[in-house]
Amino acid sequence: MSLTDTAVRLAKPRERAYRLSDGRGLCLLIQPNGSKWWRFRYRFQGAEKMLSLGIYPDVPLSEARDRREAARKSLATGTDPSADRKEKKATRKNSFQAVAEHWLAGLARHVKVKRRAESTYRKAKWLLESFIFPDLADRPIGSITAPELLTVLKKIEGDDMQESARRAKQRCGQVFRHAIGLGYATRDITLDLRGLLEAPVVTHRAAIKDPAKVGALLRALDRYTGREETRLALKLAPLVFLRPGELRRAEWAHIDFEEAQWRIPPHIMKMREQHIVPLSRQALDILRELYAITGHGRYVFPGLGNPDRPMSENTLNKALRILGYSGDEMTAHGDSPRGGSDTDKVARLLRANVIRARVDGRTTRPDILFAVRS
Repeated sequence: MSLTDTAVRLAKPRERAYRLSDGRGLCLLIQPNGSKWWRFRYRFQGAEKMLSLGIYPDVPLSEARDRREAARKSLATGTDPSADRKEKKATRKNSFQAVAEHWLAGLARHVKVKRRAESTYRKAKWLLESFIFPDLADRPIGSITAPELLTVLKKIEGDDMQESARRAKQRCGQVFRHAIGLGYATRDITLDLRGLLEAPVVTHRAAIKDPAKVGALLRALDRYTGREETRLALKLAPLVFLRPGELRRAEWAHIDFEEAQWRIPPHIMKMREQHIVPLSRQALDILRELYAITGHGRYVFPGLGNPDRPMSENTLNKALRILGYSGDEMTAHGDSPRGGSDTDKVARLLRANVIRARVDGRTTRPDILFAVRS
């Protein structure tokens, strides 16, 4: 006799576990503690087996019957439903999405201890979820071929997103190398795609390079009538050659007035290494002026209305627009005003964009510190 919803709901526990049959192999196992488990009893190749179909009431009677019929269909095709479930579970574990999410979890841990930037994690997650998962999420990662991945990347490129396609390829390479470590893949197939994606068109941030115009810009900064912290940030920027994010996140704990150095911790820098900026006399004068305004707090450039957060990332660009400089003329993220190739080389060194000299395994830049401070 088939079960009813009422019979299942009212079934009471006994001293020992017992079963209520629904027919065609389906039964409800009631445990002494009151839990109720759906079971499918069947025979495969002469052996009696049992398959779990879930727990009541999470799985109601109607759904348990649907699962029973699905298992019977597998038996009709000569497939053991228990073995089929184990195989699918193993496939899910080594799917591209499962491996990618495992890699992302590791990246998130690095963000938590400030070894990587939070924006790096967000962008990597966005690239994988938006462009790669829709086509390759459920595929066993070891079975994905280079031409298949290239097809997915070319779709991104076809939307005029060459830079996103390039970065998606980089992230996929990291996921494949992670899969090699987990034993789910044998090689990084992105290595076979070198030169097959279009190089993105590089557009440099707008910056003033004409010495005469640089002087006009510096004079304009003195006329800025907005927030004093913003004006001083604009005046300090060309003296320290830092990115806007590194500048606005400066903390007083990083500034050493006695040694005339700005020691930026690794988690703020793009290259994730401690960075020392030598401070000129002019830079120190500006910082002393700032200290009289914000020295009581954590940040050199605190946010407006919230001193516990640094200045907004758009503040400096807005100030430049107020001064009459459009985005095509000058941006806060553009290369700092400069007049010659030697100055440009110093700027790149100070921004930590080049390989450092190493002595006895330690990074050193005495030539740059001397050149800037002398």
